[in-house]
Amino acid sequence: MPQRRSHVAPSAAQTELAAALAGLRAELDAPVDFPADVLDEARSSTSPAPELDLRDVPFVTLDPPGSRDLDQAFHLDRDGGGYRVRYAIADVPGFVAPGGAIDLEARRRGQTLYAVDGSIPLHPPVLSENRASLLPDVDRPALVWTFGLDGDGVVIATRLERALIRSRAQLDYAGAQAAIDRGEGGAVSLLPEIGRLRIAQERARGGASLNLPDEEVIRTDGGGYAIRRRSPLPVEEWNAQLSLMTGMAAASLMLEARIGILRTMPRPDDAAFDTFRRQTAALGRPWAGGEYGDFLRGLDRTDPLTLPVLQAAATLFRGAGYATFDGSVPDETVQAAIAAPYAHATAPLRRLVDRWTLTICLAVSRGEPVPAWVRDSLADLPGLMQESSQRASRLDAATVNAVEAALVTPLVGTWVDATIIELRGERARIQLGDPAVTASASVPPEARPGDVVRLRVARADIAAGEIEFSLG
Repeated sequence: MPQRRSHVAPSAAQTELAAALAGLRAELDAPVDFPADVLDEARSSTSPAPELDLRDVPFVTLDPPGSRDLDQAFHLDRDGGGYRVRYAIADVPGFVAPGGAIDLEARRRGQTLYAVDGSIPLHPPVLSENRASLLPDVDRPALVWTFGLDGDGVVIATRLERALIRSRAQLDYAGAQAAIDRGEGGAVSLLPEIGRLRIAQERARGGASLNLPDEEVIRTDGGGYAIRRRSPLPVEEWNAQLSLMTGMAAASLMLEARIGILRTMPRPDDAAFDTFRRQTAALGRPWAGGEYGDFLRGLDRTDPLTLPVLQAAATLFRGAGYATFDGSVPDETVQAAIAAPYAHATAPLRRLVDRWTLTICLAVSRGEPVPAWVRDSLADLPGLMQESSQRASRLDAATVNAVEAALVTPLVGTWVDATIIELRGERARIQLGDPAVTASASVPPEARPGDVVRLRVARADIAAGEIEFSLG
């Protein structure tokens, strides 16, 4: 599906929007600035001496353009009839002293929040965007996972070590995809091959990837705002498979040691599957049977009805949480969408829980006891992560709602065409084409998903993030 942007021109609505967005931070109680003791500790903290020197390995990073908080770097090569994947993770556990000022502040924040006018970081930028970030052309401590894969992409060996690395390049998704398409992948030339094999392994497990189009609010060159919706590039999906592989390896280590924290998601129940079948049938793209993951992977991304189908499938990916354990393992260990045990382990600069996962995995890999501070605080993590995730969701939703209301403000009193994405009783989720706005509206009783209906824009409230449509 093509990328679309809807712009908000400078106007009274733009001024009102800027005020609404600025107010969101205060409502969330999410300060950008860090206390002085946290900053002092961040400037002076040092990580332990690495066990290995891997600076001769040409690692690279792959992230959105302009990123500074670089959690992961990788190096891919062939190994006989299989592959060797080195996946380096920023050594945040080495920089953050348990019970110290950085640790306590990070527990209050939970994760990095991404606002339209800048991020609200989990850690002070001197760490997250400098000293601990895997930036190119500088020496950095890292926790390096080394995977041996056979010719089918199955993991046959895993190792985790603390090492010193030096990334050679900071790549972005569009540039890497273009290079691969030209046959000039260089450092990422094996990524499509390994990524496709790992996707095939996901399919064999019965896993599913939703891959909804990204929706984010961005600043435009003219000082306004835009909503950008785009489908992930193939290189992003291949790259994500490296992270998923690492998260599954971390989960396996922790389950073997009978201590850790898993990312969980229940399998959809029969009622959810029945609802999804009815929705796909109504859209004219019926799910005839088989694994729902295969059905989602097989959707034509150029089909205009694919987005409504993916939106309907989102109901199958609900109930994600965390399960901690120490001494015994949870009754349910499988993350349903991945179809395997899984743990968050690859974004410690931006997500609190990953520091615990990595600390446990490193201790287990070395045959050492898990630190007491981990055991003492493990049970607190689900609550801390849930609170921060709710804060992130509120920020994202409120930002999008406010910008969409501003986009629609010039259209108040006019008629627009809208595509029905999903029916919800007497109301429906609708998608406007230009501006590209998703909203809720009453629709004619005979309307069905995929239909285009004519609606009048009755009201747009930027501060409240509300849009009201009428049928007449």
